[in-house]
Amino acid sequence: MITRQRNNNVVWHRPLVTRQMREVLNGHKSLVLWFTGLPSSGKSTIAHALEKKLYDLKVRTYTLDGDNIRHGLCSDLGFSPEERAENLRRIAEVIKLFLDAGIVVLCAFVSPYKKDREKVKKIVGNENFVEIYCRCPVEVCKKRDPKGFYEKAEKGEIKNYTGVSAPYEEPENPDLILDTHLLTVEESVEKILNFVIDKILLKGEPSPKASV
Repeated sequence: MITRQRNNNVVWHRPLVTRQMREVLNGHKSLVLWFTGLPSSGKSTIAHALEKKLYDLKVRTYTLDGDNIRHGLCSDLGFSPEERAENLRRIAEVIKLFLDAGIVVLCAFVSPYKKDREKVKKIVGNENFVEIYCRCPVEVCKKRDPKGFYEKAEKGEIKNYTGVSAPYEEPENPDLILDTHLLTVEESVEKILNFVIDKILLKGEPSPKASV
């Protein structure tokens, strides 16, 4: 059980520079692009490829990746349902800071439970959140498996592994579905960019070409 206690003596300091001011300075709105799906479904690969495309379009971005987060911010957490929930709660609070900084945040996390994804949306705000479901059959994910984790999980060497010994709850109404076993990385990036570019642009800015 993970317990937290709020300190009632902590007061939020109101800044002189607002999110809207930072967005104007950056030349675009801030937004969260949340990639969810089974391990090896292509989340991180597509997120990083999209980040490079957005960077080329002069969009300020940052990618939060599940493995990287667990090397630092969440290095004390395991993979039980309770620890997964706390992992995503911490990530959501970090995302809020990036949004306030006027940055487009790309988040690649298995995030297997619907209630945890809904909590992230509630923390960061539905209006800031684009849910992208990287849909891929588990058999294809197992064949890809660049880290060999599926094999280890099936041997019992890894506990609570999504797709083997832990469930994955598919999003019911994601903003975008990518069938990553059918699409190339480039096709996935173009599909996302075409969907989100108008959400990122400030009013009056022309839409850049989304071709990759």
